[in-house]
Amino acid sequence: MAKRKTKNRTTRGARAERTTDVARLRDKILTASLRHVAFDGWTAKAMAAGAKDAGAGATGLVRAFPGGPKDAARHFGALTDRRMTQALGRQLRRTPLRTHERVAAAVRARLRILAPHREAVRRLLAFLALPFNATLAAKLLWRSADAVWRAAGDTSTDFNYYTKRSLLAGVYGSTLLFWLADESGDFAATDAFLERRIADVMKIFSVRARLKSVGDGLAMARALSEKFGQFVPPGLWRRFGQGFRPRRSA
Repeated sequence: MAKRKTKNRTTRGARAERTTDVARLRDKILTASLRHVAFDGWTAKAMAAGAKDAGAGATGLVRAFPGGPKDAARHFGALTDRRMTQALGRQLRRTPLRTHERVAAAVRARLRILAPHREAVRRLLAFLALPFNATLAAKLLWRSADAVWRAAGDTSTDFNYYTKRSLLAGVYGSTLLFWLADESGDFAATDAFLERRIADVMKIFSVRARLKSVGDGLAMARALSEKFGQFVPPGLWRRFGQGFRPRRSA
């Protein structure tokens, strides 16, 4: 039994080491490929040139990205999300922020990471705009929105999980497009645009919270009417309820 456990631990260790090696190889090839992507797009040609620069060759490229440019695009998104999470973590250790400030800071951190590869990002959006990449584009956008919320400390698992990520996907997507066309110093215009979009999202959550409060109040009124209705004069609850209905025009 002891030998079997030792063998299992050895096997798991070897598997984890191989996974780590592949992850490092992907990072290395992708980083080297980005300057070629800026000219050749997300193509096999750009990936091959990057693999050559990284000293990995064709064999290393197939090992790192067996799915070709699509795999490279996925890893680019994952690598950016990972670095964004690390950058935000360092910032939060220095300065505590409220939730919406964390979200905005995470998006800014992601854009700073992408800034040296702006043309590669532009080429990526063109690549994802192709009809056969529509599913991949949606997945990458959703994963980025999820990574931002998780980095900001969100742990929701209910309906809010989907609401938050759907709204942020729209915010991040529009901000990314604005950023690509922004020529202002230090992307100040993009920062202002992001602040406005985040403010719009916070208004939506505020309205939802008020509507929920109204709904809870009406539910309580119904519960009270059921419990104490026998002590209330006839017709009073009906007239009370009419206050929440739209009046008919004369």
